[in-house]
Amino acid sequence: MVLYRLKFKKWEKRTLRKIIKYLKDYKKESIIGPLFKMLEAIFELLVPVIMAQVIDIGIKNNDHTYIYQRGFILILLGLIGLVCSLTAQYFAAVASVGFGTKIRKDMFAHINRLSYSELDMVGTSTLITRITSDINQVQSGVNMGLRLFLRSPFIVIGALIMAFTIHVKIALIFLLSVPILSIIIYGIVFYCIPLYKKVQSKLDHVSQKTRENLVGVRVIRSFSKQKTEIQEFDTLSEDLLHTQASVGRISALMNPLTYIVVNIAIIAIIWYGGIEVDTGRLTQGEVIALVNYMMQILLALITMSLLMVSLTKATASIARVNEVFDKTTSIIDGEESSEDINSSEQEESSTNLNECKVCFKDVTFSYENDSDASLSNVSFSVTEGETIGIIGGTGAGKSTLVNLIARFYDVSKGAVLVDGVDVKEYKLSTLRGKIGMVPQRAVLFKGSIRDNMKWGKKDATDEEIYEALDIAQAREFVDSKPNGLDEEISQGGKNLSGGQRQRLTIARALVKKPEILILDDSASALDYATDAKLRKAIATQTKGMTVFIVSQRATTIKNADRIVVLDDGKMVGFAKHEELLSTCKVYKEICLSQLSNEEVNR
Repeated sequence: MVLYRLKFKKWEKRTLRKIIKYLKDYKKESIIGPLFKMLEAIFELLVPVIMAQVIDIGIKNNDHTYIYQRGFILILLGLIGLVCSLTAQYFAAVASVGFGTKIRKDMFAHINRLSYSELDMVGTSTLITRITSDINQVQSGVNMGLRLFLRSPFIVIGALIMAFTIHVKIALIFLLSVPILSIIIYGIVFYCIPLYKKVQSKLDHVSQKTRENLVGVRVIRSFSKQKTEIQEFDTLSEDLLHTQASVGRISALMNPLTYIVVNIAIIAIIWYGGIEVDTGRLTQGEVIALVNYMMQILLALITMSLLMVSLTKATASIARVNEVFDKTTSIIDGEESSEDINSSEQEESSTNLNECKVCFKDVTFSYENDSDASLSNVSFSVTEGETIGIIGGTGAGKSTLVNLIARFYDVSKGAVLVDGVDVKEYKLSTLRGKIGMVPQRAVLFKGSIRDNMKWGKKDATDEEIYEALDIAQAREFVDSKPNGLDEEISQGGKNLSGGQRQRLTIARALVKKPEILILDDSASALDYATDAKLRKAIATQTKGMTVFIVSQRATTIKNADRIVVLDDGKMVGFAKHEELLSTCKVYKEICLSQLSNEEVNR
């Protein structure tokens, strides 16, 4: 228990540092908000004193003028308190919303800096939960903290002091009640801290299941798996419900327990106060004032308990947010800029006319937490302008190979060179500026076709876009759209067919006129005729461009200048089609499984 408490203290300190960091631009709001809440508390503490005067003087002497005067003061105190409260609410909201916006922006930027390895480890669904639900929870905790962190303790301490000014012996009841109430609140909150983290973790699972179902809705329906998926979702939701309910039940004990203690204290105040009134050492108004101060303490402690619950949730959430911030990318940006590369190329051009465009030197790569190597001892060189086919069975490492060129992952051993420079030495923007990448899964973004085409080159003209569309065999269907390039694409390109999405993603890569074009099985949804036209257009209209074509189809890569054949992460062949047929058993088996003998030798 002591060890856990020490760990929790360290956890709190780290959380506080994170909050202070993001609140530094809102120092004024973070000071003004709590100050105005304290002003409101001061006016609130004066109310029982004035009520005691109304009872002891106004009502006792039947003095209506005095009652009206004190009543006016009470109304004035209420109005001033309202203004102070609204002012505090406003500045606390500005600070907390600004805080939430800043941390959300930083987290989004941080996620975008992470490599594929870290993104694979953390997972998409939990990142979505942390950048939305968790940050909202922290933002809410900051809001409540700024408004109530000083006010509630000030009310408790102020009410105690005021009680002592009225009657010292009865004030001892307050001194006994407050610690008991604090123990109840602290104990419940302390117990709930790990449970709130469990709730957020189980919310991750629900989010993950929701995302899987929404993304894979067509597959689920095609296999008539709706009932199974609904049952699994219900199981996860029930698990989340039970955890939340158990936390809720424990938290719900707070109010009844605190009310029991406070009501016992009030009974004691009235009972002992009545005796003191009989003896003349206390007035009726002062008894009412003491009861009011006890109620103020109760309300302040209940507010503090809600604050503690909110801060507990915020603490659990900020720890989850910190876990993302603590993830450092394994891809460290290099120092070679485009200017450095160009100057070095000019210096070496006279002596290295056959410098390879892309070179793999004894490359071995393993994914995080995977003991088996996805690529083992791969070595080959590609000269500028070559078209390289990459083929192999499922899981052979084809996509992994091309991902290493753009440095989405770092090699475990060996080196990948582009223009004679290790990709680790490049600035990522420079390296990826040379490469046009078309991934396996065609991804388009909400907006017009023109907007999507300009991702690679912001100032691309319509002529350049149409040129790319012609090569990608997408011009015809784009022209058939009512608005042409201004045709709106829905999120993920859901209003287009699979083949149309693939052709547009190829055109998007071609618009930037990259030095290296990587087509990662990006024509799988195209018919053979369109695929053939696409390959012909790329071969004839992209002179000087080095092209990598990853495909499962032998017909797609058989006419490439050279072909890389992969088998279980090992390169078992690297030559032209005709040579591989006689020297590479794996390649020959792939070709014969798809084509006739006549087509293979054509």
